[in-house]
Amino acid sequence: MAETEVLSRTDTAGGLSVTRGVHHLALTTEDMKATTEFLVRVVGMPLVHAMTVPPGVGVGPGNRGNPPYEEIRHYFFDMGNDSLLAYFEIPRNEKKQSDRDDIGGMQHVAFTVTVERFTEIQSRLTEHGVEFDGPVDILPGLQSIYFYDPSGIRLEACCQPKAGEAPGVVGSVLQSAATARLELETLDADEAWVAEMTSNLSG
Repeated sequence: MAETEVLSRTDTAGGLSVTRGVHHLALTTEDMKATTEFLVRVVGMPLVHAMTVPPGVGVGPGNRGNPPYEEIRHYFFDMGNDSLLAYFEIPRNEKKQSDRDDIGGMQHVAFTVTVERFTEIQSRLTEHGVEFDGPVDILPGLQSIYFYDPSGIRLEACCQPKAGEAPGVVGSVLQSAATARLELETLDADEAWVAEMTSNLSG
């Protein structure tokens, strides 16, 4: 199969992931009001759920992975395609500003946008005085802009110019097995491992 044919596919070329995609991505802020205004007014992500975490969930046996603070705010925003962006509000001055390049850190969040929305979000950022980098070509057929939310989290809006109003995420980066192998073979791994890791790819 030619590389261009592989890149046009939107499945995983031989198998389905066990997940259906992102339900919600949970980030942190120490100023929920500023974060809410930024997402709703500037980025254009509607608020869909605003809550205070119930007592007993922050600390003690009731905690299920939430930040270890009692009765903090937890808001959800619609980031499109039936997926959510969420924020916890950490009490001010309780935590340091994270380094996005730390091991285990979140380097950035990229949102897929249509050509129309790609232009719109640049206009919205400019209108609100929010600086951004780009548009820049990041991969063949992909363009992005980069900007920061009020908590210093780096965000990316990623567009496929040729796809117009119907972008595909997996298909935009899907490689042939041969291309992926060239990179995987630079790891300290044997042939069986490389073959296993590329078994879902064609070509």
